[in-house]
Amino acid sequence: MKDYNVHLTLIDRIILESYKIMLEGLADYLGGGYEMVLHSLEDTEHSVIKIINGHHTGRTEGMPITDLALQMLEEIEKDGEKSYISYFTKNKNGEPLKSSTIVVRGEEKRIIGLLCINFYLNTGFSEILSSYIPEISTHSLVKTETFAKNIDELIFSRVQEVRKTVLADEGILPSLKNKEIINALHQQGVFTMKDAVVKVADYLGISKNTVYMHIRNVGANGEKKSE
Repeated sequence: MKDYNVHLTLIDRIILESYKIMLEGLADYLGGGYEMVLHSLEDTEHSVIKIINGHHTGRTEGMPITDLALQMLEEIEKDGEKSYISYFTKNKNGEPLKSSTIVVRGEEKRIIGLLCINFYLNTGFSEILSSYIPEISTHSLVKTETFAKNIDELIFSRVQEVRKTVLADEGILPSLKNKEIINALHQQGVFTMKDAVVKVADYLGISKNTVYMHIRNVGANGEKKSE
């Protein structure tokens, strides 16, 4: 089998570092049934530069690339069109896996690394499900995402959602409801959108000067500004 070691440029290293962050995000989203491994082809004898859920195989950073990973890389290179390959396999303990090997390209589209994802098919359903159901004990808010067709629809949707929440909160005095609505919209960055002040004022039935006043008060009180 050919020597796959490559010389990494500064740009190549930056690219590989960015994949480490992506790996953490994927692992957090998908859960403990997935082993995520990032290989650098700078030194195949110590190729593992990031691994998450390595308890499945006992691997740690600094360990060598596997023969199977190199075999998959060879198949990808032979194909010439694909940058990934997915397949079913078993580990040395006989556990079934669905795996995917994805090439990481650096400068001049050279292959500088591999992203390997291994899903353990014998992972318990309850463990899989736990990654997609919020814990009842958590105090963090469940965030919603609005898929609007245009800015007007997006602003209106945010106002509706915030207004519903504020109006349902009996701890907020009626005279302060609009102030709290505008404060919440400000925290969400709604007022960074074009003509948002005018549109929010219209939706709430108040003047744009009132909206501006509440926004200024948010800033004066040192509350978090939207980015």
